[in-house]
Amino acid sequence: MIPYGHHDIDDDDVAAVEAVLRGEWLTTGPAVTDFESDLRAWTGDVPVVAVSSGTAALHVAYAAAGVGRGDEVITPPMTFIATQATAVALGASIVFADVCADTANIDPAAVEAAISPRTKAIVAVDYAGHPADMDALRGISDRHGLVLIEDAAHSLGSTYRGRAVGSLADITAFSFFPTKNITTAEGGAVAVRDPERLLRAREFARQGLIRDPARHRVADQGPWHQEVHSFGLNYRLPDVLAALGSQQLRRLAGFKARRAEIKAAHDAIYAGVPGLEIPVQRDDVDPIWHLYPLRVPADRRREVFERLRASGIGVQVNYLPAYWHPVFADLGYPRGLCPVAEDFYSREISMPMFTSLTDDEIGVVGEAVITALQP
Repeated sequence: MIPYGHHDIDDDDVAAVEAVLRGEWLTTGPAVTDFESDLRAWTGDVPVVAVSSGTAALHVAYAAAGVGRGDEVITPPMTFIATQATAVALGASIVFADVCADTANIDPAAVEAAISPRTKAIVAVDYAGHPADMDALRGISDRHGLVLIEDAAHSLGSTYRGRAVGSLADITAFSFFPTKNITTAEGGAVAVRDPERLLRAREFARQGLIRDPARHRVADQGPWHQEVHSFGLNYRLPDVLAALGSQQLRRLAGFKARRAEIKAAHDAIYAGVPGLEIPVQRDDVDPIWHLYPLRVPADRRREVFERLRASGIGVQVNYLPAYWHPVFADLGYPRGLCPVAEDFYSREISMPMFTSLTDDEIGVVGEAVITALQP
């Protein structure tokens, strides 16, 4: 089976992990600090807090933004449900805004229409690695005094109008799951521009612990003393995984180049085939292609998907519109809220896209797709 995504680990990655395993610090040590520093080279020098997963990164992002009970958070539906679940966990309500038909990224016009007096934050999800229209969203967020958050689980390494993802939003959340652009096995990070929000993010991800004596409410209790002023969670990324992340970052430019080659090879096979739509790249972005979302006729999507799986192609669909999950239906969210997203979902199949995918395998996938489309 050729999977739709796969990690890429080499001997240097293994050696980096082994060095930590043989050292003094398995967690809370210098490899974490080094990884956070290394990430800044890819975030436009915006400071970073490493955490234990992409979901943790989103939870930390919302906490740092001050999202809480009674707030509304505007998100697109074309994303993994963690984008919404972590805001709901803090007491917020989700308002869905439809997406652009070409990129499946949140539509700024739909965002503007969704704003209410309770809106706290706007969340852009960089679907497939293609950055959203961040300048338009920045204009909206600034006019209304809202926090702009970028769910960049797919897009570490992408740029928008020459600026790095990680520098575009107030807070950016990354994921390092094995199928992502780099991996720490499990892991994530948040890039935070504002110093106060950065401090809030770091403390929330470290159980709320405050070690700075200057901020303690009870003074001069001894060098062991630490305090919790607001609750947080243990979202630490251990050194052994951070070391893998730093080594993977050294390969990210090569990963990006190979993903671009695979995107071009897929395009050459599928462009012009009746009934197929290939992923669009807007002129003002330089994406790292995390997914290859091919669109097929909606009335044949399941048939084509099952034929591909049967032929050994491990395709996937990304994603079920989030409000179609029963958890949102139980809260009263109806289908039909975002017709553009629903149409995109009805036709999308993710083709294999990972750096170790060979040119021969790309050809095998292409032949299988063309065959699966036959009546």
